[in-house]
Formats: sequence, C-alpha cells, structure tokens
Amino acid sequence: AKQIVVRIVACLDRSTCVPQNTKAPLLRHAIANNITATFTSDSFIINKMALHLSINKHLAPEAGQALLIPPGMSGVHVGVPFGPTALNEVGKLNATKVYVMANKSSRPLVEDFVKTLDEKGLLAAPMNCDVSMGGAEDGLLKACNEASAANADCVLTIGGGAVQDAGKFVRLWLSAAADRDGETATATVDGILAAQKRDPMPPLPPQICCPNSFAMAELTHVAGLVTKDNVKSGAAHPSMMPTVVIFDTSLSKGLPDWVKFGTALRGIEHAIGAVCHPKATEDIRNRALQGLTLVNKGLKGMVEDPDSEAAQVNCYLGGWMAIRALNTGCYPSIAHLIQNHYSARFNVHQGSCSGILSARILNYHRSKTLLKQISIAQVLDLVIGDRQYALPPAPKLVSDLVATLPGVAKDHADANVDEQMLREFAEYMYNQHGEKLNRLSPKPFCSAEDFLGMLTLPIANF
Repeated sequence: AKQIVVRIVACLDRSTCVPQNTKAPLLRHAIANNITATFTSDSFIINKMALHLSINKHLAPEAGQALLIPPGMSGVHVGVPFGPTALNEVGKLNATKVYVMANKSSRPLVEDFVKTLDEKGLLAAPMNCDVSMGGAEDGLLKACNEASAANADCVLTIGGGAVQDAGKFVRLWLSAAADRDGETATATVDGILAAQKRDPMPPLPPQICCPNSFAMAELTHVAGLVTKDNVKSGAAHPSMMPTVVIFDTSLSKGLPDWVKFGTALRGIEHAIGAVCHPKATEDIRNRALQGLTLVNKGLKGMVEDPDSEAAQVNCYLGGWMAIRALNTGCYPSIAHLIQNHYSARFNVHQGSCSGILSARILNYHRSKTLLKQISIAQVLDLVIGDRQYALPPAPKLVSDLVATLPGVAKDHADANVDEQMLREFAEYMYNQHGEKLNRLSPKPFCSAEDFLGMLTLPIANF
C-alpha cells in the first residue's frame, strides 16, 4: 500500500517540519510527544519508544482522538485480527509458557489459536474457561493454581471484564511465587490481595488482553472479584496494568445481547461518572465527553446493526477514552461503588446495573451537577438543526437510550430484585459505606431512606 511516512525528531528548539496533507489531530499529538507515525491506506501505526498503537482506519475514522495509551502498557491494537497479532506480541515478549484464560462463550472462537500455541510449544497448560461473571472466587483460585503449577511466564486473556481482571490476579499470584522460594502454595483470596501490597512491587509477568466486549477492564490497573460470601473485593496497583490489548470485533460473534449492549452501556456510565465526579478537571470532563460522543454513536449503530464493525470500534474507542478519563484521578465514581455492590449482592451483570441505576443516580445529584449534566445532554441528544423543544434532562436521555438496548435490564423487577431487598441493600450501603458514598456523590445521602428513595424513583419521573 502506498505510504506517507511522517518522522518527527525532537530538536532543541522543538521546531518540526511535517507534510501539510496529514491529519491535524494526529500531528498535534505527534509533535507534542516525539512520535513516529506511519499512515497506510488501511491503518495507521503510532510508535513512541516501546509504545505501539494500530487501528484499522476504515473502522475508526475518529481514531486520532484516542491515542492516549495507558501508563504501563506497551501496545494497543484495535480492529485487527487477534490471532497473528497475539502471536507477534508473544514473540516480542519472549514468552515461552503462555497461560490462556477465556470465557466459555469465546472457546469455540479461539480453539484454533490455542492449538497453534500448543503446536509451537508455547502453551503452558490447557485453556482455562472457569472464571465466571464478576470473577467468582472458585474459578479465579483454580486459574491461579493452574498457572503457578505450569510456571507460566505470560497470561493471555480472552473475553469480558471478569476474565481480564482475573488475569491480573493470576499475574499477582505468579509474581508472589518468587517470594516462596519454589515452595508450592494453594491460592487464596487473602494471599492474592496481600501480593498487591508488596513494596517494592516485583515485576509481574506480562498480560495480553483480547477483549470480546466493552467492559474496559483491560485498560485499567484495577481488578475486581466476588468472594464466596457475594462480597465485592479487589486490588489496584500500577504494575497490574496489562501489557498489550488487542480488540478484534470477530471475538464478539455470538455474544448475547445482555453482554454486548450491557458492556457498551458501561462506557456511557464511565463517561458521565467522570464528567460529574467531584475531582474532575476540565480536561478530564472534555475527554469523557469525547468518549461519550463515540459510545453514543456506536450504541445507536449497534442497535441498527449489532454486528457492525464500525459501530463496535466506536464503542470501544469511546469506552477507552471514558475509562481513561475516569481513571485519571476520579476512580471510582459514585455509580461504580453502588453498582459494584448491587451486582455482587444480587448477581446482576454490571451492564444491567447501569441500565437500572445510571439514570437514577444521575437524577439524584442533578441539582448539584446541573451545568455538567447539560453538557452530557447535549452529547446524548442527537437533534440536528433548529430545536423545536427544550433540551431533555440528562437522566431522561440516559433512560431513553437504555430503553432501546436489547438484553439490558431497565428496572429492578427485570433483575428479580424486590422492594424488601432494596430496603435491606439501602441500609447495608448507608451503614457500611455511607462515608465513602458521600465522598463520591456530588449530593450527599443523609440517611438510608435517602438512598432508598434514589433506588426506587420511578423511571417515569425523569
């Protein structure tokens, strides 16, 4: 393919000569960061030292807006085939024992790839498909023990957020093996969580993430799990950031609607959480709104055509921008805290948690975040030309969007959660987490009844 190559060299005076026919957003980023950029007819590739970003440009016309590779990560590939790309990354990492973890639904899509790893002598153990929704304790501990027994030196995770987070925990457990001087030990939640507190933190084995949806766990250094008591727990450390991400839309084939649309809706949640967060800066809010624009466009495109590659890539890039905005000093948002506990307590997928709770939480603090919510509404309301009516409030626009999404729960009854369960949940959250709730919420909760009122507000009231 015909190429235009732009090479930008840092000079003492930062003066740079670049062709005029290249794209302005990319050049601004490149000039500021001393990057070499290669454009082809099909994609562009960004290189900054060890950083690498490749995006299929036919699928991502807005790609120039999403060039911020997370700290600690060496590469992100979007809209490219996962098999050859993953093999190439394994080679660059000099990995010889790759431990593969996948969702059960992903297994048929990746069996040939796993067979190739085995034929090349790179597979550490049989593929693990035991991690369930939310990262339940039993499946996670089984994976930790298998990877440790195989002396894995690389973790490759294929699937949704639970599998991506589980891969981070497996890496923590593998790194802790060095502290045991070769002695075998059975993994426990306490042991894994203790491993995150080491100072200094030893290097963790690399992780190659191949997400099949839009949960965005692969773009953070945070990981969550659910204990046997259905309590949400987790760990966070900069060293837990995955090494490489490969997003291939072919991995989403056959996904149920509640996963595909539910995880994409999480991108909306991350964006509005960042925009309204008490600690958000103007830059964070702007990046979150850019992400919100892309996710909103992608979701509407997927409603029309669930298999649209362009719509899925828009959801992914927008979700990427939103989660990185949220993780720049604003994690967690108030919705994250509430929905994590709702998910763990009632065994509800987090996409449906957003469907049920996002508009309600937004509505609760609307009086304190009105100007920020107007900016959210302006993104979500896609009226073109002269407006014939007042701009709807952001909670209503979120609720209206949720109503169009197949497979996503819209209200508590859809998740089999009744009023008594909600009352007990409100008392638990206020009594156990009231202080943290009020640190994160722009409008404080004064009582458990206050919290219950937010939970049970009728959707028709937005």
